Amino acid sequence: MTALRDRLTIGELSARSGLAPSALRYYEELGLIHSERTAGGQRRYARAALRRVAFVRAAQQVGLSLEEARRAMGGLPQDRSPNAREWARVASTWQHRIDARIAELERLRRKLDGCIGCGCLSLRTCRLYNPDDAAADGGPGARYLLGDEPPEPPEPAESAEPAGG
Repeated sequence: MTALRDRLTIGELSARSGLAPSALRYYEELGLIHSERTAGGQRRYARAALRRVAFVRAAQQVGLSLEEARRAMGGLPQDRSPNAREWARVASTWQHRIDARIAELERLRRKLDGCIGCGCLSLRTCRLYNPDDAAADGGPGARYLLGDEPPEPPEPAESAEPAGG
């Protein structure tokens, strides 16, 4: 066991990782990072906790939940930084998430001028492409962005006003 004086305080880990101490305590509660306690009950973190926090933040960037990050880190050492082989094994499992995010961004790029979020970028288009929130019938989320095809807009109604009137 490394001497506690060689460990980081929660304030030091917070400053180095960019996370608030409350977030670090939450990460510890979830089992993402671990600490030892001093005789006075203060937390002390191994320097490897910095890598674990960076790992969690990278996992979130890929779209993993904190629980998924915790499971992924289950195969990584807690008391030291992972070596290249250990990291590659875990990172390779993220490939499908990265591919899905790329596909999602490409759909967004293709549809950006026609729809986003609820189905459009303007109230005028929204009334045409998503009347009565019809996109909601397809399920939660940005349906058109996720690949659902919007219905064809209705033809403009003919004016009921007589000519010259």
